[in-house]
Amino acid sequence: MSGRVAEIHDRLAAEFPGAIALLSNPGPSGQDSLLIERAALVGAAGFLRDSLGFDMLTNLSGVDWPDAALADKVCVPVAAETDGEGEKPEVPGFLEVVYHIESTKDRGGVVTLRSRTGNRAEDCSIPSLVSVWRSAEFQEREAYDLYGIQFTGHPDLRRILMWDEFTDHPMRKDYVAPDDYEYEPTPHDEVLEKAKKHYPAD
Repeated sequence: MSGRVAEIHDRLAAEFPGAIALLSNPGPSGQDSLLIERAALVGAAGFLRDSLGFDMLTNLSGVDWPDAALADKVCVPVAAETDGEGEKPEVPGFLEVVYHIESTKDRGGVVTLRSRTGNRAEDCSIPSLVSVWRSAEFQEREAYDLYGIQFTGHPDLRRILMWDEFTDHPMRKDYVAPDDYEYEPTPHDEVLEKAKKHYPAD
């Protein structure tokens, strides 16, 4: 566990009790992270910027976890809660936003933050951080477009990659590509076969 991330966790936990969790990454990157409850996200981000000097959001991305149990295999809670019998409570799938922040002053490297929606269906909102880091504006639009994450408080939340009439979110794990390949200028192989079925010859 990175000592720097653990120190930042302790500072945040003192300011936002019960809203910050320390996650350990068992993978090759070893990039530990901080999981922040949605209700505390804007306040915690402001504290990171104003009190700890993290003045730059360099990257924001979405993750779709249809099976919530898989998330803990990637980012293991340091102090996992149980239901009293040694088993973790069942959690529905969710969408996650991953933030990479840095300080341009101390240049100590990237710190990774995470926040999660309630589920993947009707509770897909996370507060916007545009008011804290302006660089979040277009990146939140991209996560909204591709994952369907609703960033509450965003000044202009609309699609940025897909066209306005598009009705789905293509980075969701359960996304099914349409069989309409009218837009494919040179269909070939499997695409050509699907196009022939969609547009049979007269």
